[in-house]
Order: sequence, then structure tokens, then C-alpha cells
Amino acid sequence: MMRIVKGLIKLILFLVPLAVMVAGAGMLWASRSQAPSEGEMQVAALAGDVTITRDRNGVPHIKARTRGDVAAGLGFAHAQDRLWQMEVSRMAGQGRLSEMFGKATVGTDIWLRTMGIHEAAQASLDVMDTATMEMLEGYARGVNAWIERTPQVFSAKLPPEYLILGYTPEPWKPVDTLTAIKMMSISLAENLGEEALRLGFARIGLSEAETRDLLPYLDADTPPAMPDLVALLGLEITPVGEMTTTADASAAFGGIDGMLSTGASNNWVISGERTQSGMPVLANDPHLSLMAPSVWYLAHIEVTGEFNEPRHLIGPSLPGTPFVLLGRGNDLAWGFTNTAADAQDVFVERVNPDNADEYLTPTGWVPFGKQEEVIKVKGGTNQSFTRRWTRHGPVFPASYKNFDKLLPANTVAALQWVALAHDDTTAMAGARLFEMRTVEDFQTGFDAFLTPMQSMVVADSAGNIGFVAAGRVPQRDPANRLMGRAPAPGWNAIYDWRGYAPYKDLPRQTNPDSGVIATANTKIVGPDYPHHLTFDWEEPYRQERIEALINGSNEKHTPAMSRKMQADVFSPAFAGLKPRMLKALEGRSLSQADQDLVTRLASWDSTMARDKLEPLLFMSWVRQIMIMSFEDDLGVMFKDWFKLRGKVLERLLDGKTVRNWCDVKSTEAAESCDQIVSEAFDVAVADLSLRFGEDASKWRWGQAHYAKGEHRPFGKVSLLKRFFNVEVESGGGPFTLDRGRTQIQDDADPYTNTNAASYRGIFDMADLDRATYIQTTGQSGNVFSGHYSDFASIWADVNSIEIPATDVADPAGVWTLTPG
Repeated sequence: MMRIVKGLIKLILFLVPLAVMVAGAGMLWASRSQAPSEGEMQVAALAGDVTITRDRNGVPHIKARTRGDVAAGLGFAHAQDRLWQMEVSRMAGQGRLSEMFGKATVGTDIWLRTMGIHEAAQASLDVMDTATMEMLEGYARGVNAWIERTPQVFSAKLPPEYLILGYTPEPWKPVDTLTAIKMMSISLAENLGEEALRLGFARIGLSEAETRDLLPYLDADTPPAMPDLVALLGLEITPVGEMTTTADASAAFGGIDGMLSTGASNNWVISGERTQSGMPVLANDPHLSLMAPSVWYLAHIEVTGEFNEPRHLIGPSLPGTPFVLLGRGNDLAWGFTNTAADAQDVFVERVNPDNADEYLTPTGWVPFGKQEEVIKVKGGTNQSFTRRWTRHGPVFPASYKNFDKLLPANTVAALQWVALAHDDTTAMAGARLFEMRTVEDFQTGFDAFLTPMQSMVVADSAGNIGFVAAGRVPQRDPANRLMGRAPAPGWNAIYDWRGYAPYKDLPRQTNPDSGVIATANTKIVGPDYPHHLTFDWEEPYRQERIEALINGSNEKHTPAMSRKMQADVFSPAFAGLKPRMLKALEGRSLSQADQDLVTRLASWDSTMARDKLEPLLFMSWVRQIMIMSFEDDLGVMFKDWFKLRGKVLERLLDGKTVRNWCDVKSTEAAESCDQIVSEAFDVAVADLSLRFGEDASKWRWGQAHYAKGEHRPFGKVSLLKRFFNVEVESGGGPFTLDRGRTQIQDDADPYTNTNAASYRGIFDMADLDRATYIQTTGQSGNVFSGHYSDFASIWADVNSIEIPATDVADPAGVWTLTPG
């Protein structure tokens, strides 16, 4: 027996070190999937040499003679650093995520395949001009050169995600780039959610006035009264307690709802008359979903041979595309915010009761377009479904947004959306940036930009400032009183689009007398503007804060002042709500601990600083007020509606709503809003005690409001997420300039920062080489890289880096690509 034991001990002593050695060797092999810091490679069809010089921050400075070759260099760099991210974007656009991730993404694939995004991208190749096609083809050459290389000795050829999932990438094609651009439109889509909500509110019997309580318009807007949706669409009112949802619909399409309408942004440009340098200062920080790696990849690209001088573009590029989308050129700086124009309309299509393959049009019954689709599912059974479309666009999966429960029998919902255009020339604007030298060039050249509509500020080296809102804007019949606010009857021609607003008529400014142009997703036009953009503007808190900070200062503006504005965590909405809410606690008998918290709130300056207790307490309190006031009234519609809505709460607490939403349906007494606000305080304190401990002195906003850069897919895998996610404490909130939007409808993690400034750029036209940039994670998407998350703390502190157009003084390495 002892001999057996001794033998086992010897075996263990041999196997354990061996296992450690094998694991270590495996980690070393996987870690060497990172690109070497320098090297050479021949690439077929290059017109000349391409150099890729990385600086100490991992930013590539790419130089080539032509746009096609510089695109090849950027494609090569993207593939070295962000190949997996590009893969996920491409497979999403094609509706093929389940080939990698299994059954969890089947619903997402069905929705994306239904939209026909990849087919629209394929068709749009036919309208590209020569310069753009050269960049698309060059980019694909660069990506594929890296994919197809022979790896260095003892190293994995592909990033760790490919190894873990056992997946091999297909060659990159020009259409994949157009698909990636369309996926950006998905993330900036607006209005679809509001249309579904107004439909649902009508279905549970809310009046138009009650719906306006929940989805108020801006004070500056005076939209026409909507037609009665119940009569217009043939709805049957269902009491809120009897309305049900489709089983598992939320889980099936949760990935899509996470993609849609996640964008906001700030930008401003100030003329030289109001700046210290005497030249314009421009700033931009687009707010998008946080992810790991960041949605953006900083780059400097330089074309030396196509123009009469070397032409530079510096700023964030979108992996999967060959363009610097934001930033600066030789003579320009520019920045975007999402205009949120209503470029989507939902149409209710009536199905022929005698032939389910037909739907009703103004001229009679016609057949649906149909195509059988097969979703390949890794590790599971393939899923088949029939994709249908009408003259308006794709027919939604029945249970999406609960349309199957909300719409009458024998009807379906179809979507008309600018982003699904088959003649989308948006990519051409990226290729034109090299040629633009003036504000006028910029405003003229972005006529190719169709989707998603963006509010663009720009400044040039001559001292001009300007603005244009570029994008395709649907025009609607004057008799259409819905105006895109709710689903329309597809059989009535009144609701059909009447073409698009001419580009020359889109909002535009040049050198305004005020010397300032700023946008923040709220209304950008005055009452005399002739074309309808939307009635679902963002609440104006950030816009008003920008204008107050710029116009309230007597000092000449500097880039440092713009940085301070980007770091601003004052919440105008919470500053307005605070006295209304505290008033409800007056006269209450409170414990000493609760009284201390109330005292702290009373003296709080309404800043959402990460080291403070008060933002967390106030956010929790507001959250509970919304739940206790509205959930019983909205039932299954509540979760889709539930986000922080400042103007809704102001009207509620001021008693200006048409209904007492604070009354609890399950009680006989009619509760007042003061009662609900008071009770919500107790519930909020108890909830925070459970989440963060009973010692309130240890609560901190940054602890709860950490910026969560989630990796796809390993951010949801408990054993892997601590390695692949990029998380850092952050300040700000939903209404601050340093924006940090939370998912308060997610009871498990309601305070996490999921949408924030994905990039920050600041430019003084007096010295563009001193411009500053930052994105949220790091340049590399390889978890083994030192550049995987090295920007995260810099970003959280609202600091930045410089990327001058000059040669890199202390390069980290140089790659040279030569014609093969």
C-alpha cells in the first residue's frame, strides 16, 4: 500500500509541474498572437511603399502615396489590433453571430437578417465613386495581408477569441466595410422605440394627453394632435392588468434593444473673436455604448502623392472602415453629434385573411416579398425562418416590441428606414475628407452622407466656423398628422414618404454673429424651418448647460476651458428636481441617520462627482419615484419606457400632468405625489443598504457608476469577464456634459455607466498639432497587450493625448509594406 501511495505522490509531483509548464507555454503561445512591434511584408497590388509607425501610445502613423495604399495600411493596422472586433461587427451585419456564439444570439441574428443590412450594403457598392472604391479595396488588401500571413515562430496566428471559440475568419471584402458603416447606423437609430411606446399606450387605453405626460415634446414644438390610433389602426383596448407579453421576447431581442438608440453627443465650435488664440476652438465628445475594446481606434493617415501637398487626417477611425471619421485634416477640424432626425417609420400592414401571402396597399392586395433564411447555430440545431418585406420595408419578427400583442389580428409591422437604402453613398464622404480645405468644402462635400443624420460643426484654418446637419430626411404628406410619431396604416397612401428634403435645404450655418455653434441632440432649428426633422428631441439640459458655460464667461475661450466643459458633472435636471423632492420630506419624523442623509442632499451642489455619496442616493431616490409612480399604470409597457426622464418628473412633481400618476392602483386611497416621493426615499435608502452596505458614509457614486467596457462575448462569461472587460470608476450622469448613462431598468445593476463619451477631441485652429484626443480603453483589442486598457484611467480623468502630424520622435516600432 505504501508503495502505491509513494508512486502516486511521485506521479503528482511530475504531473503538476508538467501541467503548469504546458499551461504557461500555452499562455505564451497565445500572447504572441500580438503583432510584433516592427516588420516587413509584401502586399499584392500596392502602388508603392506604406509605412506604419506606432508611437508610444500604440497610435499608428500611416504614410503612403495614394488613398488606396493608405487605406491598406490602416486595414493592416486594424487587423493587427482589432481583428476580433471587426469580425463581430461583420458577422452581426450579416446576421451570422450564432455561427460563433450559439443559440444565445439567434434572436439577434433573425432581427438583423430580417433588416437585410448586408444586402443593402452589397447593393450600395454599385454607387461608390472611384476614389472610395480604391480605399475600400485597398483596405481589404491590408486586412487580408495580416490574416493570411505566416505567423512568427511559436505564436498563435489569431487573437485569443478565435482560439477559445475555435473560429477562423473569412477574407475581408469591400462590402464588409459598408456593412460596418451601416451597423453604426443601428447604434444611432432613433424614434422606433417611441413609435412602439405610443402604440402600446393607445392599446392600454391612454389618451393622447396622458401619452404626452409620458413622452412630452419640447416647449418650442407645437405638433398637431395625433389621430386616434385606436380607430386608425383598429385596435382593441386592453386594460393594463390584462396586457401580456410574448414569452421570452425580451430575451430573444435584448441584444438588439441594447444596440438601438444608444447615441448622444456634445460638440461646439467658438470663433476666433471669442478665443485666446484668435482662432476657432472646436470640441467634440460623441456618447456611445461602452465596449472593450473601444468603438474607436485612433490613427494618423497621410497621403503624400495624390495632391499638391501631403494631406493628413488624424482622429478616431472605426475598425472595419478605412476612414478617419472625426478629428482634423491639414486645414479643418470637425465633430459630430447625432441629430436624431426621424428617419424611421413603422407601418402596420393588413394581411389578406384569405391569403396570408398578401398584404393590402392603396391599390389592392399584393404579395409579400419572401426569402427563406437559415441561421446556423454553433453547437445547436440550425434555425429556419421566412424573411418578409413590403413596399415599405422589412416585416419585423412578430414578437419584437410585442407587436404581435399590440397590433390587431391579421396585421404585421414593417419598417421603412433610411439606413436600409440600396443607394447609400455615406462612405464617399470619408474619402472626400482628404480634399476638403474650407468650411464651405466640408458643407458641400457631405452631400454624400446619408445615414445616420449628424449635426456637424467645423472650423477651418482661415478662421471660419460652420455647421451642417447632413443626412437623408424623409418628407411626409401635410395630411399625415402622425408625422412619424406612431405606427401608420400601410394601406393608406397619405402616410407614404414623399421623397427626401433637398441637401441644400438641410440646416446650415456659417460664421454666425454669436460666434458660437453648439449641438447636443436637442432641437437645432427654429420655428420657421420648412422641413420636419422630428418631434422626439433629446431633453435640452446639456444644450442649455453648454450655452450657459460659454456665454456666461467673460474670459477668452481656450482648449483648457473646453476640457473643463467636457469634464463638467453638474446635473441641471437634478438641480431642478432636488428642491421639489426635498419639499416632500418636510415635516416628516426621520431617524438621525436619514436626517443626516437629507441634510447632505440639501447642501449638495448637484454635481455627479465619483467620490461623492449624494449622486448615488439621489439617483436611487429618483429611480424609486419613477417605479412607484408609473409601473402600476403602464404594466408590461413600463420597462421599455423606463429611463430617467427629467421633464416628465418636473411636470409630475409640479402637478402639471393630466392624471395623478402617483396614485397606487392597488389601494383605495388616492396617494399624492408627496406621499410617493417620501416613501420612495425610504425604499431608496433600504435598497442602497442592501447593495452597498448599511454604512452610508462608505457609499460612493464612482463605485456604483463604474464605466463598463464590456467585451463581446466574454464580458458575460464569469470566468473570463475579469480579464476581457475594461472597467473604471467614472463620474457624470444622464444629464451632465460628462455623460454617463445608466440602465436603471436593470434591477441587477441599475447604476453602471454603459453609455458615455466614447471619444473626446479638442482643437485650436491656431496649432492643430497640439490638438488632443482620447478613447475609452486602449488601441489594442488583444487582451495580452499593454495597450488593451491603458487609456481607461486617462479617459476617466478627462485627460488626453496628442497626435501631431509630424514624424514620430520616439517610435515604438515601424512596419513597412511593399508591393508584392
